[in-house]
Amino acid sequence: MASWSGSATISAFLTLEDIANAHTHHDVRTYETPVLQVLAGARTKGYDAIALPLTTDKWKTRWADMCLLPAGSDRDSEIVAEQKAEVWRSRPSFMNDEVTLTRLDEAEGVTVMVSEWLELDATDDWVRHDAEIVRGSSPAVALYNPQFCRLTSRIHLQALQQELAYASYLNVQSAILPAPRNRDHVASYARIVNSCLKNTPYIHLSIRLPIYNPSVLQTSSTTSSLLSTESIAASGSLPPSRSAPRLVISGSSSEKLSAAPEGELNATWEMWDLIRSMCDYNTRLTLTLDLAPPLPSTIGVLSKWAAESVRNILLPASTFIANGKGYPVLPKTTQSFIRECMIATPPNSNTVFGEHGTALPRWRVCAMKRTGTVENFAQGYQDYLQAPLQPLMDNLQSVTYQTFEQDPVKYRQYEEAMYHALLEWTGEGKVVFCIAGAGRGPLVARCLKAIERSRRDAFIYAIEKNPNAYVTLQDKKAREWGDMVHLLFGDVRFIDVPEQADILVSELLGSFGDNELSPECLDGAMRFLKPEGISIPSSYTAHLAPLSSSKLFNEARATKDLKSLETPYVVMFQAVNILSGDGGGLSGKCGPRIQECWEFEHPRTDPVLDSRGLPKTNSHNARSAKLNFYIPHAGVLHGLAGYFEAVLYGNIGLSIHPHRKDQISKDMLSWFPLFFPFKEPLYLPSNSELQVSIWRLTTDRQVCPSIAQPDSGHQRSPSLSSAPWVSASPSAAVLSPLIDADDSMFLQKSRYGSFDASLVYETVKIGQTSLHNPGGRSSWIGL
Repeated sequence: MASWSGSATISAFLTLEDIANAHTHHDVRTYETPVLQVLAGARTKGYDAIALPLTTDKWKTRWADMCLLPAGSDRDSEIVAEQKAEVWRSRPSFMNDEVTLTRLDEAEGVTVMVSEWLELDATDDWVRHDAEIVRGSSPAVALYNPQFCRLTSRIHLQALQQELAYASYLNVQSAILPAPRNRDHVASYARIVNSCLKNTPYIHLSIRLPIYNPSVLQTSSTTSSLLSTESIAASGSLPPSRSAPRLVISGSSSEKLSAAPEGELNATWEMWDLIRSMCDYNTRLTLTLDLAPPLPSTIGVLSKWAAESVRNILLPASTFIANGKGYPVLPKTTQSFIRECMIATPPNSNTVFGEHGTALPRWRVCAMKRTGTVENFAQGYQDYLQAPLQPLMDNLQSVTYQTFEQDPVKYRQYEEAMYHALLEWTGEGKVVFCIAGAGRGPLVARCLKAIERSRRDAFIYAIEKNPNAYVTLQDKKAREWGDMVHLLFGDVRFIDVPEQADILVSELLGSFGDNELSPECLDGAMRFLKPEGISIPSSYTAHLAPLSSSKLFNEARATKDLKSLETPYVVMFQAVNILSGDGGGLSGKCGPRIQECWEFEHPRTDPVLDSRGLPKTNSHNARSAKLNFYIPHAGVLHGLAGYFEAVLYGNIGLSIHPHRKDQISKDMLSWFPLFFPFKEPLYLPSNSELQVSIWRLTTDRQVCPSIAQPDSGHQRSPSLSSAPWVSASPSAAVLSPLIDADDSMFLQKSRYGSFDASLVYETVKIGQTSLHNPGGRSSWIGL
């Protein structure tokens, strides 16, 4: 079998029919049990792991005899059934032939599928109330209704807990739960899942969901359920165990799918969002995505799933299509989506399930992980939160310098900037360089190369405040640099230099441009730059974008400490989704997908200076911005992504801006983006607007970021305020397909197609975040 990337395992999905066949053809001399035989057969075919149903049809039959009474049953039959049910409730247990696994060696490496016929989101109020009754409490509720059999959540909850308890007994690590059937009462489903997470503290639960409700492809469908509860109850029967509960798809044409309302394509994601929110983002709760329905071509609809905790991907045989030669292959959209899911998750965290005997073992996914310098360098750092450096306050260790010196791109760009500055320098005589913050000397070495290439007469002053790094500089001067370099020990803001410099070079930039206090440091260094001198870098800008990532949100709040949720982190983004889109939005006031906050230029001429040439206050470095983002597809805002871009000299620069970095400084390693987490997730509907207000607050002793409460949004779109030191609030008249039962009239594309310019549309605020890091209480950078 073709090998997959290390980021995923490929597993067989065995059915009860496969297990029954193993019983019929059991090789007793080779395998102790039929289950061991069928598991060995699957692994021989190259599958890494196995998924199979935990229970058999005999368990379903016994459960139905106890808990389901067909209409018209006599009283004697009711009494007998109720007595059986009471015995089961008081001592829930399985018979040997009601489960597929009975031994530890059978369960090793197996993911179990919980019975698909369990109904965890019944429709009636009294049933939903009974769903909150925990195991072992009050007596059983009535099971009979004259009209039809009721599927009570309490009984289904007890059956679910019984299955999970048995799975835990066999040391099963992961169980896949059936999909919620009723969208209107998914909250009941979420409460039961949360109860199971508390009662079974070790097993991981994964909820099976399609990317979207397949009913959008039908000419007539209900928007309130994935599977009609009433139809099951009325028939007195349960769906077959072989296939997951879902509506029948009639003719999967891309035309129908592309015409589906945005809200319908978001419906299952919104159910997932409600479930994981009610379960408080429990890290043992994950997703199993069922790719049986054809995937939509809308990138935004699919990209939100890459930011979720997808543990399993299910590929039924129906997912495959025949290629030109008649071989089964996956559609290109499905291939691309799986590839993105593999890239967006840590190694060995994904499992792809294929029905046993399908063409999946012969299908190969190439380039599951993007190959490149950055990806190889960042292994182990994906979605790992790191506190930003404070080189002004702290003295860095040698190993930290060594890590950054491995970046060839940054120093190549610096060398090119210095080389072109030398070529274009029109002054007479020797060119004097000043390296402000020399570290262990990489900029000095590159400056010497640029001087050699330009054949200009030049001299270098190298300033460093770290006493430990200064020892390394002395060693390099003695062994490599000689008299072309003069070392100075001290802080660039206060030290004096023998003569003014023609070109000032520094590498004080942070992931947000100014967040390591480059403006404040260079304010002090500008006093020994000649009036006509050149600063490298000459300017830099900070950029923001709204971000969704349940993983980063969970990581930020792991310590249960307010400070951790008000601290910006350096992160190599992986399982994230940028929520914003390009375009003006419905109000016409929204900017691009990633927007500029502010800019700093050097040298500056506006500060009021004292007799030493230093600014009297730091007020000139305060900044603020108010940004408007268009949110094309529904999502949950977990924070903001911060980037920077710098002009070194002329057209030579550095950038981690997602849309520009490959054109400016491809494969640069020194900076990961900045993540500003929010304390509370904020739901944003489709076609909404988000307003973000952000401030860079300064005093004479520190600089702190703060996010403040935003203004409301535009009609039919939420507006949110947020920023890396600000608060956020969305507003819009778009109705949530999860909250609003009758939502189709609000979600048709034609309703958003055009607006009458003569009409005045009202702005409606739908939410906001609280004030983030007020007064720098949790996060600040010391001067």
